[in-house]
Amino acid sequence: MRFTSEQRLDDGVLEREFTLGEIPGILWTPVSGSAPAPLILLGHPGGLRRMYLRLAARARHAVAEGFAAATIELPGGGDRPRFAAVEEARADLQRALAAGEPVADEIVDRLVLPLVDKAVPECRAALDALLALPEVGGPVGYSGGVIAIGVRLAVVEPRISAALLFAGSFVPRIMFEEARQVSIPLLVLLQWDDEGNDRQLALDLFDAFGSREKTLHANMGGHTGVPQFEGDDTSRFFARHLT
Repeated sequence: MRFTSEQRLDDGVLEREFTLGEIPGILWTPVSGSAPAPLILLGHPGGLRRMYLRLAARARHAVAEGFAAATIELPGGGDRPRFAAVEEARADLQRALAAGEPVADEIVDRLVLPLVDKAVPECRAALDALLALPEVGGPVGYSGGVIAIGVRLAVVEPRISAALLFAGSFVPRIMFEEARQVSIPLLVLLQWDDEGNDRQLALDLFDAFGSREKTLHANMGGHTGVPQFEGDDTSRFFARHLT
């Protein structure tokens, strides 16, 4: 891990950009703190620069609650090399949605599974590097992003103690078996009128999760209409499980 830039934001937050090998990322921590802060790993759908304003707002909210927050670019996102097969699957997905046709399971598999297989080891490597810093500590929470990545991380990464998942992306049906293996506390956000999301599939996935503590918040509105008050509920959720 190599830090490439540093700036102090006006609300007591230190923002540092870094690279982990060829992977870009951003770390937000309190400017002053006597003890390592629990870490929240922020997920997103790809395009770190495009998503920066939303990610920084989530991170600053987390730091204000006493956490550190970090994110890395997804495989194939931003300036990272593209996956030809995934790009082809994305084009097929967009054609199906534009035509008002059902999205075939094989398109979802081709789009999501290679991303999960690549992204999850990179997230785990990022945790190795971040948790080695003196200002960052465990336990770790995972927040948002591609829900299939969150499902896989919740199964294979023991350092993640709780997860907030956004039910706003496609999930291969083969991953429902992994969902049954999830045991950490979950908070799942579902936008009821999300035009690009299969609502019933999202409900079936929530039902499949094996966690004894799992909560579903369903709000009216489209994909980007998550109410601001959910940020407060998210803070309380992570405070219960990371502090």
